Amino acid sequence: MGLRFGELAKIRGIIYYRLSPFEQRAFAGLFTHSLPNLFRRIRSQIFVIVPPFVVGYMVYDWGEKEHERLMRKQPADVTSSH
Repeated sequence: MGLRFGELAKIRGIIYYRLSPFEQRAFAGLFTHSLPNLFRRIRSQIFVIVPPFVVGYMVYDWGEKEHERLMRKQPADVTSSH
């Protein structure tokens, strides 16, 4: 047991646990650095990520509508049994 990360030491059968300064302030700078950086990253990548999803959704929606249209019965195809 030596002095390592967190200053864990054993002295005469007593163990002292200490947190590093980084562990004590887990949310330090959350509102001043992290959130603005998150919005900056989203803003810089939105035109790269969103268009393929929009095109994919439009193709999916068209395919679903076309499938529903093709699955309907056509009155001309139905022969009357009377």
